Amino acid sequence: MTQPEATKAGEIVFDDVSKSFTSPEHRDSPFYAVRNLSFTVGRGELVAVLGKTGCGKSTMFNLLAGLARPSSGKVLVHGHDPYAEFAWFRGKVGIVFQNDRLMPWRTAIENVALGLELNKVPSAERLAIAAEWLARLGLRGHEHDYPHALSGGMRQRVSIARAFSIKPDILLCDEPFSALDEVTGNALRGEFRDLVRETRATGIFITHSIGEALTLGHRILVFQRPARIAYEAVLGGTPEDEIRAEILRVMGDVEAA
Repeated sequence: MTQPEATKAGEIVFDDVSKSFTSPEHRDSPFYAVRNLSFTVGRGELVAVLGKTGCGKSTMFNLLAGLARPSSGKVLVHGHDPYAEFAWFRGKVGIVFQNDRLMPWRTAIENVALGLELNKVPSAERLAIAAEWLARLGLRGHEHDYPHALSGGMRQRVSIARAFSIKPDILLCDEPFSALDEVTGNALRGEFRDLVRETRATGIFITHSIGEALTLGHRILVFQRPARIAYEAVLGGTPEDEIRAEILRVMGDVEAA
């Protein structure tokens, strides 16, 4: 993928961010999930974040999505604090989780239209937009199916349609294809890559798969625990086999506590 031109300040900014947790038994020795993490993501850039389980990827994601407050440092998206200004991001951020998180009492088209509904888009308009996105993702004819009647891959397509239907400026993805079989996952990765290129959304894509990171990312960040950048690579410069080898080396190292 061609590396887009990044803005100077960055659409997404982590500035010396730490997130710690304490327990009654360990008040004097907090556990750090994220420590002194700094990076930026430029406009139209999709950054893939790799790392072993427990390295702090999900905590970073929650900070970015406004679901947690940093213990120190600053997280900014479009210059706004996602935790303190959570309501400001409505309609601007699309999120795709590992599980589809569809509402079982809503049909596919109603699930896709949810974000548009929250944004007060009139009923006829939002249903038309939702139907268009379902068709683009290969679900024409399934608009009125409930989630229980859809396969796992189809439900995740609905989830992706829901995220893109609001035309998000920011796209956050937390291992959205990891629960799918290889054939379905590969097909959805290709469609997802094309949609990101078309919409030029700025995004963070968390994954355990090196191949997925190489396929989707403009840039790759490899985390070690507590979430810190142990390796960074820009796609399109260094040969992919060299990047893969270095990622394997870094992820194979004993991680610092």
